Amino acid sequence: MIWFTADTHFGHKNILDYTNRSFSSVDEMDEVLIENWNDKVYPDDEVYHLGDVGLCSPNKLKKILERLNGKIYLIKGNHEKSAEACKDRFEWIKDYYELIMPDPDGFKEQQLVVLFHYAMRVWQASHHGTYHIYGHSHGELSDDPNALSFDVGVDCHNYGPINYQDIKKIMKNKNWTKPLLR
Repeated sequence: MIWFTADTHFGHKNILDYTNRSFSSVDEMDEVLIENWNDKVYPDDEVYHLGDVGLCSPNKLKKILERLNGKIYLIKGNHEKSAEACKDRFEWIKDYYELIMPDPDGFKEQQLVVLFHYAMRVWQASHHGTYHIYGHSHGELSDDPNALSFDVGVDCHNYGPINYQDIKKIMKNKNWTKPLLR
């Protein structure tokens, strides 16, 4: 199974106020995030984390990352100093990535998914129906029903990851139409 998430902000006290997360403490937030992750993600699953893993010491973040199921791929956000110090826990760390998903409903049975921490208005082959998923906005950026883009941050998904099939359902319900090309 393939999962996507962003903006966990493990160990980050200020995120509680910034995003109005309803936890009494950072420790409670971290435990709920870990539990929600592991309730969905199995050890052999793949998780694409679209940035802002944690704002705490590298040692604390390492202990948290060791508790998370799955093979984790990191798309860097704007707060990755501690995550980069834990680079061995990630399959790879990149600024941007174009993931090709096997999908019987896609062009040539594939769906291109552009992964970036930040939302974009246009992206690689967006005019051909590629998906763009992102984080960073903590649910504060209004979803565009006419664009195949989507916020996968934990603040939008009950503090847990979302899988490809659920993203695909959301994208299919959007009003996107292929533009006329000149």
